[in-house]
Order: sequence, then C-alpha cells, then structure tokens
Amino acid sequence: MFTHRLARGVELQMLEPRHADELFALTDRNRERLRKWLPWVDGTKKADDTRAFIRDSLKRHAETSDVVAGIWHRGKLAGTIGIHIHVEGRAMIGYWLGKDFEGKGLVTLACRAMVAHAFRDLGVERVEILAEPRNRRSRAIPQRLGFRREGTLRHIAKHNGRFIDHVVYSLLREEWEACGEGQVACPPRAQ
Repeated sequence: MFTHRLARGVELQMLEPRHADELFALTDRNRERLRKWLPWVDGTKKADDTRAFIRDSLKRHAETSDVVAGIWHRGKLAGTIGIHIHVEGRAMIGYWLGKDFEGKGLVTLACRAMVAHAFRDLGVERVEILAEPRNRRSRAIPQRLGFRREGTLRHIAKHNGRFIDHVVYSLLREEWEACGEGQVACPPRAQ
C-alpha cells in the first residue's frame, strides 16, 4: 500500500475501507464549505457512500496506479489527496482539507510527495492541477510548487447547477528535475 511520511506527525496513507467512518465524519463536518468547490459532496450522504468510494479507489489503483490517500496530521485524518493517471503520460492531482487543518502546509507537503511519486515511480511526463478560479487556497498550491499556469478551461464542468471554469496548472518532468526534483528551492513561476 502507498504510504509516505511527509514530516514529523504528517503522513500520507492510501485510504482503506476501515477509514470510511472517519473520512465521512470529516466530510460531513466540512460539508457546507466543501460543497462550494467539490461536486461529489452532495452525493456523499452516509459512511457507506464513502466506503464505496474507497473501494472504487482501491480497484482503480490496482488497474491504473491511481492513488487516493488520506492526509494524516498528528494521528487525525485531515483530508485527502489523489492522483489520477492518464494513458498519455500525464497525471492530475486533486486535494481537500478539513477547515481545522488549513494553514499548516499539509497540502503543499502532500502535493510535493505526489508529484515526486508521479515522476519517479509512475514515469509520467506531466502533472496537472486544476482549480476553480475563485478558490485562492487551492490555486496557491501549484503556484507555490513552481507549476506553470497555462490558462483557463471555460465551462469545463457543471457544479451546483451552473457551469464553472478551471484554471490549469502544469509541471513537466524536465522542470521538476531542473529545480532539484521539487525541493523548496524551486522558485515559483511568474503567473
């Protein structure tokens, strides 16, 4: 199983069915905040919905190397991060945190680990992060990690009854390697 220690008291661990109750409780406590950005929230009504999601994630991992991991902070589930692998050599990362865990650098650490996993272990050429233009916190992560803003996909998804845009950020393997494989020294790119 995928596990990765990020820092003292912070780790990534692939989600398993035994985490469903804890993940559902975290989702439920943050429901109003999350539904603003994430379309799956309204369809997650009970722990069994979360359990089904985790089982599906494990099946996708076995078939495609996709990973959905929990982000743990001091033994508590803080949120999730996932990486979806596309056949054409690219990967897409998505993430969310519970409100009580924001501002601790957890997603930045988790993204850095997922980017390294994508390039080192999975051999992808390109990693993407998409974010809704108004979601400043989510957009700050790829900016902080040296991703390049490529543009905006207009009306790419429907959420809460309206079409929304997504800002696309990407990092190429050669860029990641050139900046010390994603270390802190990698300067943010001009946006």
